[in-house]
Amino acid sequence: MLRIINQRSEALTELRRICDRTHDEQVVHKEATVQQVLQDVRRKGDRAVLHYTEEFDQQILKPEDLRVSGSELDAAYQQVSKELLDAIRLACQKIEDFHRQRVPKSWVQFGDHEVVLGKRYTPVDRAGLYIPGGKAAYPSTVLMNAIPAKVAKVPRIIITTPPGADKTVNPAVLVAAQEAGVHEIYRVGGAQAIAALAYGTETIPKVDVITGPGNIYVTLAKKLVYGTVGIDSLAGPSEVLIIADATANPVHVAADLLAQAEHDPMAAAILLTTDAGLAQQVVSEVERQLVNHPRNLLTEKAIAHYGLIVVVESLEAAAELSNEFAPEHLELEVEDPWALLEHIRHAGAIFLGSSTPEAVGDYLAGPNHTLPTSGSARYASALGVETFMKYSSLIQYSPNALQQVASAIETLTKAEGLPSHGDSVRFRVRGNSEQET
Repeated sequence: MLRIINQRSEALTELRRICDRTHDEQVVHKEATVQQVLQDVRRKGDRAVLHYTEEFDQQILKPEDLRVSGSELDAAYQQVSKELLDAIRLACQKIEDFHRQRVPKSWVQFGDHEVVLGKRYTPVDRAGLYIPGGKAAYPSTVLMNAIPAKVAKVPRIIITTPPGADKTVNPAVLVAAQEAGVHEIYRVGGAQAIAALAYGTETIPKVDVITGPGNIYVTLAKKLVYGTVGIDSLAGPSEVLIIADATANPVHVAADLLAQAEHDPMAAAILLTTDAGLAQQVVSEVERQLVNHPRNLLTEKAIAHYGLIVVVESLEAAAELSNEFAPEHLELEVEDPWALLEHIRHAGAIFLGSSTPEAVGDYLAGPNHTLPTSGSARYASALGVETFMKYSSLIQYSPNALQQVASAIETLTKAEGLPSHGDSVRFRVRGNSEQET
């Protein structure tokens, strides 16, 4: 059952506990396992990938089985309904439209004294996208990761995803990948997939950036290969925080909490409300909606461990608690959400008003659903086009411009004890043969 709390100090304690829910004593052991997988894949390539796929996923594959074939990709279109294909294409269009507004623009500025400065943005050569799979299918995650890479004009976009028990990849995932512009798909998951993308094998190419969510082993693998490749983030279990006043519909609020809890037993579902009556109604409504819920067991577990309702004295107090938690998803189900927005500082995605459930953002509103979790919204942002791009600084000084700043540069080089830095400027402005006196 959802707990209801009225005290701010107790609420803060509970919110911190929920935020830290991934910091368990098993992580050190799991990290050692992942480190071994990474080392083996780096040294043995495909052989290690196939070994760990058999050990962890009970899938016996050959090297030639790793890449999804063209015939499988073609067949996938015959295995999805027209309604699903139309929905995927609609989501593609909306996500692409949004991300095209986010493309960083290169620029050059011609300043005083013949100085030219600028930034030049270019995409990475290869992007590796990890898509969870096996027992579930996430075509929306394919779109959210692949489309920003496509918009960034990454020349080679690669997916790894664990296959189902029959060794096939879900056809909805295959269709979404093709619609989103993915170039290659490999049927492998877990830490071994991240290792293959980071280091390259005989079959799977090395990439420059790895994005996409996964279980704790995938997350730890991304953490350990960071530096060899770029990553998007270390995503933890998903979370929603809803701020609601007396105008909120308890049926809608309960459904939104359960929509988060059904993801994972460690998903967090939190309600902050100014209305004690609404709090009680939501508790009852959650229990009612859980009856005969298809994902009842894991959803109940998430609600029991990481579900929470806090009754607060004001919406400003709710915003303060929300900022402390820095939620991945924040719903403002209040009479004037735009006024409350002024008090919000930290959130991955913000859903304003009673007609904007998180699900619209998960699937096709346009903004990315790969968001910072576990409090990282204090400093991090959603996955976007920028994830797949980097910039080079552009600097050009004319002889006259260098002359104008030479004295200041030389002073700074002397202060740092770097004489050749000073020489590199002095020889240009005073002649190569001049010697220090």
